[in-house]
Amino acid sequence: MDTHTAMQTYAKVVELGSFAAAADKMGQARSVVTRQIAYLEQKYGVRLLNRTTRKLSMTDAGRAFYERVRPILAEVADLELSLQAEGQRPSGRLRVSAPVSFGILHLGPAIAEYLQRYPDVVIDLDLNDRVVDLVEDGYDVAVRIGPLVDSSLVARPLAPQQLLVCAAPSYLQRHGAPAVPEDLKQHRCLHYAYASTGNEWHFEKDGVTHLVRVNAALRANNGDVLRTAALAGHGIILQPEFLVGDDIRAGRLTALLTGYAHTPISMVAVYPHRRFLSPKVRSFVEHLEARFGSPAPTPPGRRATTRRSR
Repeated sequence: MDTHTAMQTYAKVVELGSFAAAADKMGQARSVVTRQIAYLEQKYGVRLLNRTTRKLSMTDAGRAFYERVRPILAEVADLELSLQAEGQRPSGRLRVSAPVSFGILHLGPAIAEYLQRYPDVVIDLDLNDRVVDLVEDGYDVAVRIGPLVDSSLVARPLAPQQLLVCAAPSYLQRHGAPAVPEDLKQHRCLHYAYASTGNEWHFEKDGVTHLVRVNAALRANNGDVLRTAALAGHGIILQPEFLVGDDIRAGRLTALLTGYAHTPISMVAVYPHRRFLSPKVRSFVEHLEARFGSPAPTPPGRRATTRRSR
C-alpha cells in the first residue's frame, strides 16, 4: 500500500471528522479508507484514532502524527503543482492594483512590455492610491510604495524610492528657499494625505534626525495633483524621485535642502500567501523585479553617498 496515499487519507479523516465523510470526499469506498488507516497504525506500531460508534478522536500519537504529516503533504502538493505548471504559458485574467502616479508614469509601459511577451494574459489594472485588500477585493498582485502594513502578504522588494523636497523657481523668487528643515514651518507646503508620517517631514544630517510639522497649504491623496500645484508655484512638495525627478533635471522644479537625507520609501510587489503561485502571477512579479529592481537613483542635486536607513 502507498504510504503517501494513506497519509493523505488520514489527514482527510481528521479534517472531516469521520471515515464516511473522508471516503465520500475522496471518491473511495469506506472499507478502503479503513484499510489505509489500519495500514498506517500497523506500519508505525501506534494507534492513531480512537473509534466509537458515535465519535472519532485522535490519540496523542495521532495528533503528533497529523501535525507532522500536514505540512509534508502541503509541500508535496505544491511541488506537484509547480512541476505541472513548469511548461505552462502564463494565461488568464490578472488583477493588478497600483498607485495612480506610478501606474501612469512607469507601470503602464512595463505592462505593455509584459503583454507583448505574454499575449495570453489579460490584465485588469486598477490605479488607486488607497491601499486595497488583495484577498477581499480579489486582486492577484499589487505594487505598494511605502510601509507594508499587512504582514500576511508575500512581499517582493523592488527599487526603493528616494524622496525629494522641491519647489518651482517662481515660488522661490517670491518666498526664498529654506536653508534648514525648520524653515519649512514658514513656507507653504503641499502635503500628500496618505503619508505614513502624517504632516511630519523627516530629515537626517550627520546622524541627527529633524522632524518638521509642516503647514499644508494643500493636502491631496494624489502626487500628480501636488506636482501640478508645485509647478504652478503654489508651494514646496516632498515627493518620490520617480514623480519629480524629470522636472528637477529640466529646471521646472528646484531641489531643496540637498544637504539633508531622507530615508528611501520601500516599493514592493505583494501578493497573497499561496501554496502554489500561478504562472501568470509568478511571471508578472518576475517582470516587475527585472524592470524596477535596480537600486534607487541618486537624487538630482545630491552626490551619491552610502548611508544606513533608519
